[in-house]
Amino acid sequence: MNADQILMEIREANLSYLMLAQSLIRADREQALFRLGISEDTAAMLNTLTPAQIMKIAASNTLLCRMRVDDDLVWSLLTNHGKSSNDSVTRLHANILMAGRHQEAA
Repeated sequence: MNADQILMEIREANLSYLMLAQSLIRADREQALFRLGISEDTAAMLNTLTPAQIMKIAASNTLLCRMRVDDDLVWSLLTNHGKSSNDSVTRLHANILMAGRHQEAA
Protein backbone atom coordinates (compact mmCIF):
# COMPACT_ATOMS: atom_id res chain seq x y z
CA MET A 1 0.00 0.00 0.00
CA ASN A 2 1.49 3.33 -1.00
CA ALA A 3 1.21 6.69 0.77
CA ASP A 4 -1.68 7.92 -1.39
CA GLN A 5 -3.70 4.78 -0.66
CA ILE A 6 -3.05 5.15 3.07
CA LEU A 7 -4.21 8.78 3.01
CA MET A 8 -7.35 7.78 1.09
CA GLU A 9 -8.07 5.06 3.69
CA ILE A 10 -7.57 7.56 6.54
CA ARG A 11 -9.99 10.02 4.94
CA GLU A 12 -12.55 7.26 4.40
CA ALA A 13 -12.19 6.12 8.02
CA ASN A 14 -12.59 9.73 9.18
CA LEU A 15 -15.78 10.15 7.18
CA SER A 16 -17.22 6.87 8.45
CA TYR A 17 -16.29 7.73 12.04
CA LEU A 18 -17.83 11.22 11.90
CA MET A 19 -21.03 9.94 10.33
CA LEU A 20 -21.29 7.12 12.87
CA ALA A 21 -20.54 9.46 15.76
CA GLN A 22 -23.19 11.95 14.67
CA SER A 23 -25.74 9.18 14.16
CA LEU A 24 -25.04 7.66 17.60
CA ILE A 25 -25.22 11.05 19.30
CA ARG A 26 -28.58 11.81 17.73
CA ALA A 27 -29.99 8.35 18.52
CA ASP A 28 -28.78 7.98 22.13
CA ARG A 29 -26.46 10.64 23.51
CA GLU A 30 -25.46 8.78 26.69
CA GLN A 31 -24.63 5.58 24.79
CA ALA A 32 -22.66 7.64 22.26
CA LEU A 33 -20.58 9.26 25.00
CA PHE A 34 -19.74 5.83 26.39
CA ARG A 35 -19.21 3.98 23.11
CA LEU A 36 -17.18 6.73 21.45
CA GLY A 37 -15.31 7.73 24.61
CA ILE A 38 -15.98 11.42 24.03
CA SER A 39 -16.95 14.31 26.28
CA GLU A 40 -20.29 16.08 26.37
CA ASP A 41 -18.69 19.14 24.73
CA THR A 42 -17.32 17.05 21.87
CA ALA A 43 -20.70 15.38 21.40
CA ALA A 44 -22.42 18.77 21.26
CA MET A 45 -19.98 19.99 18.62
CA LEU A 46 -20.25 16.82 16.53
CA ASN A 47 -24.04 17.00 16.69
CA THR A 48 -24.07 20.44 15.08
CA LEU A 49 -21.72 19.70 12.16
CA THR A 50 -23.19 20.18 8.71
CA PRO A 51 -22.51 17.64 5.94
CA ALA A 52 -20.09 20.12 4.34
CA GLN A 53 -18.20 20.50 7.62
CA ILE A 54 -18.04 16.74 8.05
CA MET A 55 -16.59 16.34 4.55
CA LYS A 56 -14.01 19.07 5.19
CA ILE A 57 -12.93 17.62 8.54
CA ALA A 58 -12.86 14.06 7.15
CA ALA A 59 -10.48 15.18 4.39
CA SER A 60 -7.72 15.60 6.97
CA ASN A 61 -4.69 13.34 6.66
CA THR A 62 -4.80 12.68 10.41
CA LEU A 63 -6.91 9.84 11.76
CA LEU A 64 -9.62 11.36 13.98
CA CYS A 65 -10.50 8.30 16.04
CA ARG A 66 -8.04 6.52 18.27
CA MET A 67 -7.64 3.16 19.94
CA ARG A 68 -9.16 3.41 23.39
CA VAL A 69 -7.76 0.10 24.52
CA ASP A 70 -4.25 0.77 25.74
CA ASP A 71 -4.26 -1.72 28.56
CA ASP A 72 -2.64 -5.15 28.22
CA LEU A 73 -5.29 -6.74 30.44
CA VAL A 74 -8.14 -5.50 28.24
CA TRP A 75 -6.33 -6.63 25.06
CA SER A 76 -5.76 -10.01 26.64
CA LEU A 77 -9.44 -10.34 27.52
CA LEU A 78 -10.55 -9.25 24.04
CA THR A 79 -8.19 -11.56 22.15
CA ASN A 80 -8.52 -14.76 24.19
CA HIS A 81 -11.89 -15.85 22.81
CA GLY A 82 -12.32 -19.59 22.96
CA LYS A 83 -9.63 -20.03 25.62
CA SER A 84 -12.06 -19.22 28.39
CA SER A 85 -14.97 -21.39 29.43
CA ASN A 86 -17.29 -18.39 29.22
CA ASP A 87 -16.54 -15.87 26.46
CA SER A 88 -19.47 -13.63 27.37
CA VAL A 89 -18.11 -13.16 30.90
CA THR A 90 -14.68 -12.35 29.47
CA ARG A 91 -16.13 -9.75 27.09
CA LEU A 92 -18.22 -8.30 29.93
CA HIS A 93 -15.10 -7.99 32.07
CA ALA A 94 -13.31 -6.14 29.25
CA ASN A 95 -16.30 -3.81 28.81
CA ILE A 96 -16.37 -3.06 32.53
CA LEU A 97 -12.67 -2.20 32.49
CA MET A 98 -13.10 0.09 29.47
CA ALA A 99 -16.15 1.75 31.03
CA GLY A 100 -14.09 2.48 34.12
CA ARG A 101 -11.41 4.08 31.93
CA HIS A 102 -14.12 6.21 30.27
CA GLN A 103 -15.36 7.42 33.66
CA GLU A 104 -11.80 8.28 34.71
CA ALA A 105 -11.32 10.33 31.54
CA ALA A 106 -14.61 12.23 31.90
